[in-house]
Amino acid sequence: MSTVTIVLLVILVILIGVLIALYFFGKKAQKKQEEQQAQIEATKQTVSMLVIDKKRLPLKNSGLPQMVIDQTPKLMRRSKLPIVKAKVGPKISILIADEKVFDLIPVKKEIKAEVSGLYIVGVRGIRGPLETPQKKQSFFKRIFKKNKKDKK
Repeated sequence: MSTVTIVLLVILVILIGVLIALYFFGKKAQKKQEEQQAQIEATKQTVSMLVIDKKRLPLKNSGLPQMVIDQTPKLMRRSKLPIVKAKVGPKISILIADEKVFDLIPVKKEIKAEVSGLYIVGVRGIRGPLETPQKKQSFFKRIFKKNKKDKK
């Protein structure tokens, strides 16, 4: 056998090993995530709140308690989180919203939110349904749309 085929076989064996490791790691992460989701579902409560502000902020600038910041993994501390500042009852709270829910939350309006600890899981409007924001069009769709207008 030539050296090229030996090198290709070694690379193939390494790739197969990496794929097997990723498979087991993904299965373990999925199981952990399902357990966390079940725990969130068990502890969620419906609360009415007045949303004051919402932003995507780094964890350090979010205004969350220092204990929460200390408990987060080091890799997550640099990423930006969807932070919601809301008046829940008589006090103002800072909450973390789920990515799926963050765009639906209206600012300066009253909502009913499903909250699990500091985490907003679901949102409903008190007075009628919430307005869904328009999705941004992709770059190619905008160009295609401009070309259609130009041809007319």
